Amino acid sequence: MSRSNVSSRSTDSSSFKFGSAWFQKKINIRPVLRGCHLITDEILKQVPEITKFSIGLLHIEIMHTSASLALNENWDPDVREDMESFLTELVPESTPFRHSCEGPDDMPAHIKSCFLGSNLTIPITDGVLNLGSWQGVWLCEHRNRAGSRKMMVTINGALKD
Repeated sequence: MSRSNVSSRSTDSSSFKFGSAWFQKKINIRPVLRGCHLITDEILKQVPEITKFSIGLLHIEIMHTSASLALNENWDPDVREDMESFLTELVPESTPFRHSCEGPDDMPAHIKSCFLGSNLTIPITDGVLNLGSWQGVWLCEHRNRAGSRKMMVTINGALKD
């Protein structure tokens, strides 16, 4: 499990290059079962360019309307299971939605995606994601049988010397 060990500190302009660098890459996350899945390590594996930045922002956008991203607990898997249980109870598939052409799980998936959101912005400090001790990136899959999920990752920041 990924844990950031970046201490809180202020960064003055003398510690990084002036000007900004941009990086963008589309990544794919393999299909997963419905539920909340910790994907921090997969992002780090697919985006090694994070390590090249001394300071910056990582922006992740999921390019789908029936899955979402969240920043939450990275240690206890029960938290992810509890979240899925709560979302399923909050938006049950048995609700008679008008939009049902893609199956009973589709409209609830769209609603859950709106609740949780489609993007995250995470600070980068000294080449690592500056997350809290127990934070991780979640892919929240809201469909029963989804395919792989595409995400656009954009980094803006100052490169290391």
